[in-house]
Amino acid sequence: MDILSDILHVAGLRRRLLDLHGLTPEAALRFPCERSFGLHAVTRGRAFVHAPNLDGPLELQAGDLVLMARGCVHLLSLDREPPARSTTVPIARFVGSDLAESDHDRLHDSPPARDPAAPTQVISAAYQLWHDPLHPFLRSLPPWFVVRGHSLPQLSAVPLALGLLDRELGDQALGATSATHGLLDALFAFALREIAARENPGVPGWHHAIADRPIRQVLTLMHGNLGHGWTLDELGQQVGLSRSALAERFRSAMGDTPLNHLRTLRMQKAMQLLAETRQTLEQVAQAVGYQDAFGFSKVFKRTTGQSPRQFREQDASDRQTAWRIQEA
Repeated sequence: MDILSDILHVAGLRRRLLDLHGLTPEAALRFPCERSFGLHAVTRGRAFVHAPNLDGPLELQAGDLVLMARGCVHLLSLDREPPARSTTVPIARFVGSDLAESDHDRLHDSPPARDPAAPTQVISAAYQLWHDPLHPFLRSLPPWFVVRGHSLPQLSAVPLALGLLDRELGDQALGATSATHGLLDALFAFALREIAARENPGVPGWHHAIADRPIRQVLTLMHGNLGHGWTLDELGQQVGLSRSALAERFRSAMGDTPLNHLRTLRMQKAMQLLAETRQTLEQVAQAVGYQDAFGFSKVFKRTTGQSPRQFREQDASDRQTAWRIQEA
């Protein structure tokens, strides 16, 4: 099982391609990002990111990629100096319906036609994760993560994907929509992979867990069958470790106990089932390893701050919110 893909799927990841192909000096683009990760990839020229939680403007050159975590409100412009607010154009919370046809920041389900005369070419995407709390891996991501194109081998994943993306946007050939979305998703996955690989060696995290074969096996077992009544003894037997050895090794790698992490995964899955299916409370409880709805409801409310029923009602109401992305 691909654990990262499962985390993103269960979290209800939704994506929108943002048309930023022709940045101009006249206006900056403003991104709220309340419930979305943002990704900007520069394929030509240079651009600057301005944000309250940055010490200074973040300069992006051709070949660079930046991933910003949820809540990182920022401006994207061609100027090193922060623009006046009166000159900024809102992304309108990732909705294009109230923007004029001449605005640059319209949403696109198909790739934008590239302007060959534009000095700077940027392609961006919003990756929305609506529900709280987030999975621990997603919650631990840094506010800003920059991949510098010049720092990577020419044939490594990020430069190759970015080069293909640039070509797709220029050629507008058959299948460009599917290719562009797929390449953006690949860049998002590559950025997450780079983050995991560069984690502080002295801090527990996913890099340590994935590198430790027994712990990775335990995580795969958990993700693969959340409805099973896993015990510490059984998990240890599955990977050839004693109960105490597994507990110590798991805590060292993940900074958490195996059973507490399992509970977290179950609540993540429960949120997905409550939001995306019509399963009864009893069915959801059994699907995530609880024998009765009462016990499940107590844990769910302690985790999310809402009862399962309140959560489902809130989710149904939120689907009417204009800036919620409905489809991946």
